[in-house]
Amino acid sequence: MSEKNIPYKIYLNEDELPKAWYNIRSDMKVKPAPLINPGTRQPMTAQELSQVFCDELVEQELDNTTPFIPIPDEIYKYYKMYRPSPLVRAYFLEDALGTPAKIYYKFEGNNTSGSHKLNSAIAQAYYAKKQGLRGITTETGAGQWGTALSMACAYFKLDCKVFMVKVSYEQKPFRREVMRTYGASVTPSPSMETEIGRKILAEYPNTTGSLGCAISEAVEVAVKSEGYRYVLGSVLNQVLLHQSVVGLETKVALDKYGIKPDIIIGCAGGGSNLGGLIAPFMGEKLRGEADYRIIAVEPASCPSFTRGKYVYDFCDTGKVTPLAKMYTLGSNFIPAPNHAGGLRYHGMSPILSQLYHDGYMEAVAVEQTSVFKAAEMFARSEGILPAPESSHAIKVAIDEALKCKETGEEKTIVFGLTGTGYFDLVAYEKYHNGEMTDYIPTDEELAKFFAQIPKQ
Repeated sequence: MSEKNIPYKIYLNEDELPKAWYNIRSDMKVKPAPLINPGTRQPMTAQELSQVFCDELVEQELDNTTPFIPIPDEIYKYYKMYRPSPLVRAYFLEDALGTPAKIYYKFEGNNTSGSHKLNSAIAQAYYAKKQGLRGITTETGAGQWGTALSMACAYFKLDCKVFMVKVSYEQKPFRREVMRTYGASVTPSPSMETEIGRKILAEYPNTTGSLGCAISEAVEVAVKSEGYRYVLGSVLNQVLLHQSVVGLETKVALDKYGIKPDIIIGCAGGGSNLGGLIAPFMGEKLRGEADYRIIAVEPASCPSFTRGKYVYDFCDTGKVTPLAKMYTLGSNFIPAPNHAGGLRYHGMSPILSQLYHDGYMEAVAVEQTSVFKAAEMFARSEGILPAPESSHAIKVAIDEALKCKETGEEKTIVFGLTGTGYFDLVAYEKYHNGEMTDYIPTDEELAKFFAQIPKQ
């Protein structure tokens, strides 16, 4: 099909919405390492995991072989409220850059939560309700996950307790209020409400918090509260499974017009967005059917992939979770209070960590002032104010498009626009006022946290 016949926005019909999630682990020759019980140092059993997570989610977490897992009707019905989401050709950004590259972005901000997080939130809330639970607990960084989960819990009439990283709680009060509007309780973390929170505050009284801290508090409350379980918005295998709807839709939309991407780019904090976007493309790559250049983009202030260790580590600061083999900066690592709160996590998804370790994808770290410069250019060109997290992918997409300008290559670039930044205006204000700074941890600082990783 000729280029002029490709629309600005590629929409799918309702019947093209995926009916099943794709389990990328089924095509991985080397499976992600299992979660380990820190006490016994043996792989976690389903019975052990079910003390923290919902039963059916535990099954999904441990399933390394089933290629496609059907989406239950109740979840599919909810998906149809806001899915399929559009795949957009960034014609105006291309013109602004003067590049021969063709740039597409999968836009996940067209729901009230403002991001892709709702894809897994509605699934996890559904399984909690099906199990007959009273409520669920969670953590949130920038607030997209907490917002999505509060929406899902309101839909299924579940109680929702959210521990929000303190710096984001203070920087993003409006997203906090959206959560409360949907009925969630929102607590800045670390807090005095839990034993772990009090311990962290005693050791680090002025801490701005981290996702690792908030996870510890949420898990503690779930384990100690009758009829509650803990849910997580990233990192876990089950979450990447649910987010595969993003990549499956992207693949269908591209195939519809005979488009084959050369480069696929996603921001990476814990891995939910990136893992979901690349899923079917990585599947083709693993099966030897096609090849793509896949790039994970992380903040230079929290460089798990590019400077972390690939080892077993705790998923939380309080060390109450299982050990996961992943690229990590150490569970005690407290990132600088940058404005991409959803990327301020010390570790990376075990699935993505294994794929990165095996050479199937690349990773780059970028500084936040350059990220906001790219975000501003995108906003002025494409008319959408992007989330700071998404803007990491925008930054590298622009970099790759400019390389094409230098070489004259007409490469096709696809990136994930995970959500909108309309609740992140404090960050944009800091950038516009020249008050935003870039922080990159030194090798000496990282070494201190590496030394606290459990002995292998």
